[in-house]
Amino acid sequence: MIKNYFTIAWRSLWKNKVFTGLNIIGLTVALAIGLLLSIYAFFELSYDRFHKDSDSIYQIYATQQTSTGPTVYTSKPIPFADALQKEVPGVELITRYIGAVLRVTNGDKELRLGAAYVDPSFFSIFSYPVVEGDTEQLTADESTIVITKKTAKRLFGEESGLGKTVNILVQGKQKAFTISAILDDIPEQSSMKFDLALNFKNQADAIYTNNLDNWDNANHSVYLKLSTGIDPLQFEKSTRAFTALHNKSFIENCKRDGVQPDENGEYKQQKLLAYADTHFTTESNGIGQTSRIYPYLVLGVAFLILFIASANFVNMSIAKSTSRLREIGMRKTLGASKTQLFLQFWGESILVYSCASILGILLANMLLNPFQTSFQTSASFGNTLSPLHLIIFLVVLGVITFIAGGYPALVLTKLSTIQSLKGKMEVTGKNHVRDGLMVLQFGITILLISGTLVLWGQLEYLRNKDVGFNKEQVIAFPLNGKREDAQTIELLRNELENAPGIINVSASNNILGLGKDGASATSVISFDYKGRRVNTNVLMVDFDYIETLDLQLLEGRSFDRKFKTDRLGLVINQAMADQLQEKEPLHSRILIDDSITFSVLGIVKDFNFQGFNKAVEPLTLLLDPNWDMRNVYVKVAPDHLLSAMDRVKKAWKKIEPNAEFQGSFLNENIDRILLKERLMTSMIGSGSVLAIILSCVGLFAMSLLVVTQRRKEIGIRKVVGASVSTITVLLAKEFLKLLAIAFLIATPIAWWFSDRWLQDYVYRIDLSVLTFLIAGGIVFIIAIITIATKTVEAAIQNPVQSLRTD
Repeated sequence: MIKNYFTIAWRSLWKNKVFTGLNIIGLTVALAIGLLLSIYAFFELSYDRFHKDSDSIYQIYATQQTSTGPTVYTSKPIPFADALQKEVPGVELITRYIGAVLRVTNGDKELRLGAAYVDPSFFSIFSYPVVEGDTEQLTADESTIVITKKTAKRLFGEESGLGKTVNILVQGKQKAFTISAILDDIPEQSSMKFDLALNFKNQADAIYTNNLDNWDNANHSVYLKLSTGIDPLQFEKSTRAFTALHNKSFIENCKRDGVQPDENGEYKQQKLLAYADTHFTTESNGIGQTSRIYPYLVLGVAFLILFIASANFVNMSIAKSTSRLREIGMRKTLGASKTQLFLQFWGESILVYSCASILGILLANMLLNPFQTSFQTSASFGNTLSPLHLIIFLVVLGVITFIAGGYPALVLTKLSTIQSLKGKMEVTGKNHVRDGLMVLQFGITILLISGTLVLWGQLEYLRNKDVGFNKEQVIAFPLNGKREDAQTIELLRNELENAPGIINVSASNNILGLGKDGASATSVISFDYKGRRVNTNVLMVDFDYIETLDLQLLEGRSFDRKFKTDRLGLVINQAMADQLQEKEPLHSRILIDDSITFSVLGIVKDFNFQGFNKAVEPLTLLLDPNWDMRNVYVKVAPDHLLSAMDRVKKAWKKIEPNAEFQGSFLNENIDRILLKERLMTSMIGSGSVLAIILSCVGLFAMSLLVVTQRRKEIGIRKVVGASVSTITVLLAKEFLKLLAIAFLIATPIAWWFSDRWLQDYVYRIDLSVLTFLIAGGIVFIIAIITIATKTVEAAIQNPVQSLRTD
């Protein structure tokens, strides 16, 4: 019997090729896009979950009270980790971590590799599987290092790297290290990525040895694993005495400066952040706020697209069923039960969904590479989907098939035998299910379009915002060669001095925006000034930094080679000048490190040196051309942008032939900061386009149903003189009411979500009613065009043909 059901179902579907094709195509595309968006969301949600004890691993940070409010500090001083483990119960394991880029050589091969300075306990806390070598006490020996499989292949090719020696540049000298173990390649879903790991004590003396007992200089992260049964909140409370003991001077300064403590009377509180949350955490009001809104938003878009496609299937199935009413009547007359008819029509739905599922999976596989490239993700079926995900997918697909396929079958089998034999599908009262589905379809489409417009508006606002420096004419790149930074900068200046289109060359120890190497750093110092504690970000710069970036000088002057004493001068931003609380901040004298007095030479207008996720903080520029600058800035003439990039690249290759040139304009660096916003705009925008297309298919099916049901009425109205436009408006009016209801429901929801999302930005657009009117207008225009294709055809038809139907 089941075979007979499927045979009849196949014949029926084949007979209505257009109807079947539209359903399968719509469901296939929806399932493919839904799958791709889902694996992206699951990939993001799986970040750092591969560690065996991820639920008990935490990063420890501090919330400090300041005169401007609470602030988060993740960096810790050198003695912090050992002291915490000894003095506060509940720490099973603890490790320090700091990332760096090191120059590694093996014979003639020279590479710059991402390194992690860690304590030996690091590999007991985190699960990085060892594929070769020692599995116990990794990096315990200061003369050994651990590398990944990928790094081993880069250094030694197909040979095993275990036990071999490489040289690493440490404090300006080559030092030999033996490879004691090789790790499996680090998963893509890891917040912590490195090519090699070495003992934390191998850092330069200025960072490690000179700060063994220094609690004022913080430069690294600390991670810990809590003992079994220890509650994180209780552990945070137990650190208060520890914090008070080791931060006496800080607390005294806070009290002296009138800083308000937190609700517990604390000026500095240690906090725990679950390591699995670090990828989703940002600072907000002195607390690490975790939000997984972006992956869940993507997952929501995938669900909404599947919902629209399924709603279309329901509506199209009912719309097309009018041609099969006599078949239903004959089957009932011949003794078919409602259950048999239900199984018959539901079988057709199962066939359609089965075909669409297979084709959807194949299409998703075909689109995977373009999807990964477009959205810059490594998400794939292999590294994302688990047996649990597959079970969930099959269950969800089964539920959708049962509901979407079962409802039309139920509606058709409930028709009376006489009604079916007459070939009429009378609808008494309102069809609430159909209307509800239409409203939801339109509402979802308006919601997605509104979200796309808000995202796009915010993205464009940030991209075009005045950041306070010249981002269009400045090329920036990291100093990743073997020469000393000061020597490289001087050689670059000489090489580019008379080159056409080159205006200025300068350098600093931090990058603006996000460079191609993905590196970024920050340095904060504190000092006493006239009885108050002052905090400021510090940027070490070379001569011509202000001129190269076109920073606006409000008062005073820039650093000048004519004045040798400028090495004891400062250039500060407006925020720093405000913090000094001086009527005339220019020429203020500031004592730093209790030994050196600096004088303020100039004040520059605030510029966004930290991105857009926080307001501009106090900044101090210090001149030291011999510092480890790390980044070069080259200002070029506006009419030589492309040619200047080539000249800078050639100059770099001449000076550092073995080092990769990673230059980009600063506006490209700004775009990299906004990667998350660009991806979300593209994803939701793509979802909006697909939602519009699917909604139009559903709308077309509904207009077909209405025209079919009211064919005689149309003929009679034509006979009595109704015009084509009158009939078109009459038929479209019902759908436009549904569209209006959808707009009224979706717009407040879209406004609320958009407003909540924008609150996460310091710099944001103001929501406008026009944005949501445009979203509604787009849907309205497309709906009118879709409805008109069928209603106009019915309105211009010869009334004789309409009235001829029995």
